[in-house]
Amino acid sequence: MAFEAKDSFPVMRPAVRETYGPADLSREPVFAGGFINFGYWQGIDLTAPLGEAERIRSQQDLYRRVLDAAGPLERRRVLEVGCGLGMGCALALGEYRPAGVTGMDIHPAQLERARQAHAGLLDEAPERLGFVRGAAERMPFADAEFDAVVSVEAAQHFPDLAAFAGETARVLRPGGRVAVASFFTTDGAPARDGELALLLDTYAKGLDIARPVSALTDALTASGFAGARAESIGHRVWAGWDAWLSRLWAADTWPRNFLRAYERRILDYYVVTAHRP
Repeated sequence: MAFEAKDSFPVMRPAVRETYGPADLSREPVFAGGFINFGYWQGIDLTAPLGEAERIRSQQDLYRRVLDAAGPLERRRVLEVGCGLGMGCALALGEYRPAGVTGMDIHPAQLERARQAHAGLLDEAPERLGFVRGAAERMPFADAEFDAVVSVEAAQHFPDLAAFAGETARVLRPGGRVAVASFFTTDGAPARDGELALLLDTYAKGLDIARPVSALTDALTASGFAGARAESIGHRVWAGWDAWLSRLWAADTWPRNFLRAYERRILDYYVVTAHRP
């Protein structure tokens, strides 16, 4: 049974507190629909004018890509780590027929927005949808409580990937799966941190943390997971994200450097999966 942690989880880093609190990233037009992710643009014509419908579809499709990787989910219990406004939780509940979905986030403001956004669902089926405060490094759940753990574009904020992997192993039942989508450096070269800080404000200001994708796969393996693997989906993410950004940001502005970092083989986008034996 989930419990509400009071003082048992780490303090939020200042950049995370501001971005997802007073700044409320979900209000930005670049994140139409409230999903707050870069999108998975397969099947979307990037040569045609992009509108809000295409943008929302891209974000939904990123969730579907991750949920498919964590499946099958029918009649299973699913945890999303870093749920934000809970849009992915609602999508999972509506399309994948799980027994229940729990969204966990460290930020109380995000959880309040999630509860407001999904008040109807929470009233109709409180046993199938819930939102809980907790940190990726210290989850407020019992051992083996979930069949699947997913996380979509949140791991770049997690201070301690080893602790996240350990907690994920703890809350998953034997046979459970984890699927994480996020952006990581392509290797562990010590210069990557500085390179990304020069290119992207999110790294310079400490919102995103530069780490190689192997840091997560190695952490999962060390925590007892089997079959940990990282699949690059950058070819389905970066061009579409940049095409969408071009509607709002000029070519010489820092957000357009995500695509440049990918083209320079500094940064890529991955789906990381593993299962608990």
